[in-house]
Amino acid sequence: MRAHNRTRNATLVAAGNIANTWWTRLCGLLGRAPLQPGEGLLLRGEKAIHSVGMSFAIDVLFLDRAGRVVHLMPAMPPMRASPFVARATDVLELPAGTIARTGTALNDQIDLEIS
Repeated sequence: MRAHNRTRNATLVAAGNIANTWWTRLCGLLGRAPLQPGEGLLLRGEKAIHSVGMSFAIDVLFLDRAGRVVHLMPAMPPMRASPFVARATDVLELPAGTIARTGTALNDQIDLEIS
């Protein structure tokens, strides 16, 4: 999976994974090493997430059906829960600092390439 911020012309994810089943969404990034630049996890069909049990912070983008950023959480620390974002259809988890580095903001258009 790849994710590109078309609005900012910035690559967010060069080599990512997709969590599209109940089990893969439940497990998410639990038990994994911190995400490295260019990595990410796309959770399909999610409107809220948590970082309980994680040992590192992540940047989080909530995307609507069209791939537009409807909510974002820079450097979400471990042991937290996000708000429920009714307009979201997917959640993109990124290494902490990606939002700031790329200037990603609300209403940016995120293009997903799923292979």
